[in-house]
Amino acid sequence: MAEENSKQRLGRGLAALIGEMDKPAVSKPSDASGESIGGAGSETASVASDRIVPIESIRPNPNNPRRHFTEAELEDLSQSISEHGVIQPILVRSARPEENVDHIIDYEIIAGERRWRAAQRAGVHSVPILLREVDDRQALELAIIENVQRADLNPVEEALGYRQLMEEHDYKQADLGKVIGKSRSHVANTLRLLNLPDSVQGLLSSGQLSSGHARALIPMEAPEALAKRIIDEGLSVRQVEKLAAQEHSAPKAGLLSASAAPKDADTEALERRLSDALGLKVAINHKANGKGRVTIDYKSLDQLDLLEGKLTS
Repeated sequence: MAEENSKQRLGRGLAALIGEMDKPAVSKPSDASGESIGGAGSETASVASDRIVPIESIRPNPNNPRRHFTEAELEDLSQSISEHGVIQPILVRSARPEENVDHIIDYEIIAGERRWRAAQRAGVHSVPILLREVDDRQALELAIIENVQRADLNPVEEALGYRQLMEEHDYKQADLGKVIGKSRSHVANTLRLLNLPDSVQGLLSSGQLSSGHARALIPMEAPEALAKRIIDEGLSVRQVEKLAAQEHSAPKAGLLSASAAPKDADTEALERRLSDALGLKVAINHKANGKGRVTIDYKSLDQLDLLEGKLTS
């Protein structure tokens, strides 16, 4: 319970910090070293005031969930920065001492790498920052929240970020949803996209497939072939879901002989109990050698989400 409350408090703190990031940068007087004069002393030791720093003193975060920056968006932002400057500060944390042996890199980006890249392209020498001392977990959370709120992550990047938080920082789906401000079902559906073949994930990352199309492809036996059809024929999500339902309901040759044999009363009773417990149709095909297959039918992605919740809770 204490850990859950801690994560909830952290989520509110992150949301407040994202609010700070939406404020325009305010330049403050600084000394020759770049430190704000009279700024940091008025706050806690771990929170520094806005400051202007050399752009070369900042490095990108190797764990940034956002991996793709298109040429067009960087060029548009670069032109805007050339005309108006960097309006919003870049959120950073102090670089680790072992990463600053040459005293060149002082800061690591938490959120705002696109602004940093575009500023470099625009030939800007100094940028405004917000310095926050956070650990690796908080830094990753902040990066995901900032990018998700700005819709900067593609669905695959978002899913990879969620998986990294779960694998490296022991988050459950429900806890993660609370911290990032998304429902558990949104987290679960996003993570499922990583079950698709790499080629289909690539189409999703590039925007050739929508998240709705991709989710409908997950239960398909040949998602790559259907992904090509979606692009070539312009199929809607509903059309793809209909094709998936048809494939799922089509009898499989290997199952015909197994299902033809009459089932004993115990197997039928077990099917009924499982169906009642899950709220879905369950079929058991038991073979004489002790092996078999359990089939669970669902009619929508919502039913699949509910099934996952029951099996993983």
